[in-house]
Amino acid sequence: MKLYQLHAKQSFPISRQEAWDFLSSPKNLQEITPKEMGFTILTGADRPMYAGQIIQYKVSPLPGYTTKWVTEITHVKQGEYFVDEQRFGPYAMWHHKHFINEVDGGVEMEDIIDYKIPFGILGQLAHPIIVKKQLSQIFEYREQQLIDRFGSIPGSKKEIHFNSF
Repeated sequence: MKLYQLHAKQSFPISRQEAWDFLSSPKNLQEITPKEMGFTILTGADRPMYAGQIIQYKVSPLPGYTTKWVTEITHVKQGEYFVDEQRFGPYAMWHHKHFINEVDGGVEMEDIIDYKIPFGILGQLAHPIIVKKQLSQIFEYREQQLIDRFGSIPGSKKEIHFNSF
């Protein structure tokens, strides 16, 4: 089974604390996820983020298909990073690291997602056609929502790269 990685960066003219306050609140994830994903938080987002927190969502990764997605916040370093891992959901594996780094003029948000697709060779065939395309669209939507909310650092560029191993 192939392992895939998405690596994304974008910068905002805000303080590390302001970025942390928004990004570490599970409630805000729904705000920066495209509406067509049918993303709804079911439980677990009623407290500030902590290691061991279990959050349950409902998501529609494909038209006509809805599933539960259960993640655990496994690591938290206040103001710097957190990690969420899928416990149940649409991926065979999902490990998402969120970093907030100070840069000239604000902060850089960095995401590193290591994931596996279910269904063996069929999943590998679907990756470039469906999964990679959908993840790109989700991150483009998120980028625009965050720019609308926080602005952008002049001259900064969003980066998104996919790798497979």
